[in-house]
Amino acid sequence: MKILVVEDEKDLNRIIKKELEAEGYLVDVCYDGDSAYDYLTMEEYDGVVLDVMLPKINGFELLKKARGHGVQTPVLFLSARGRIDDIVEGLDIGADDYMVKPFAFQELSARVRAMTRKKAGVRENIYRCADLSVDCNEHAVRRGDALINLSPKEFSVLLYLIRNQNIVVSREQIEANIWDMEHDSYSNVIDVYIRYLRKKIDDPYDVKLIHTIRGWGMY
Repeated sequence: MKILVVEDEKDLNRIIKKELEAEGYLVDVCYDGDSAYDYLTMEEYDGVVLDVMLPKINGFELLKKARGHGVQTPVLFLSARGRIDDIVEGLDIGADDYMVKPFAFQELSARVRAMTRKKAGVRENIYRCADLSVDCNEHAVRRGDALINLSPKEFSVLLYLIRNQNIVVSREQIEANIWDMEHDSYSNVIDVYIRYLRKKIDDPYDVKLIHTIRGWGMY
């Protein structure tokens, strides 16, 4: 899942990015409201961690502007502004959650998981396709009762596919959603990971779950 972190304190921004990446998220970062607006209107995210006191456009104004533009990405405010009036305002203008600094990352992580479940419409945070299950909380993949060990990148590719099951997605779409914006595109990187997944997910079983439509993509 892809998260945008908008925080002008660069050290804190870096720490949040590192911790979320350790949780398995793909994370983009920016440091001011103008840049955040551009990110939100040009890229699709599963959630945003948003400071209130930002340069150029503050977080409240940014959210109102984004919602007015039709952006419905879930937003978690993370701010030192902890008065009840601030929290109420943040929620009333369209935020999904509000946390006050200082904070424990364990709580932030739990709230991000809840926020992204809301976006995906998956209450228990487990995706299923036939006898395959992908548990986002435990990062566990099973076919039937068999636990399948995947690398973090394999897990991310599989998660993208199962979240878009029955929809044909291109290699370019998969790559754009799994690797960050600075990633150099390699023509066969997705094919390599799809082969890895097929070897683990499909080859030992009669029913195949990963399908390719030549010239279009896969589902």
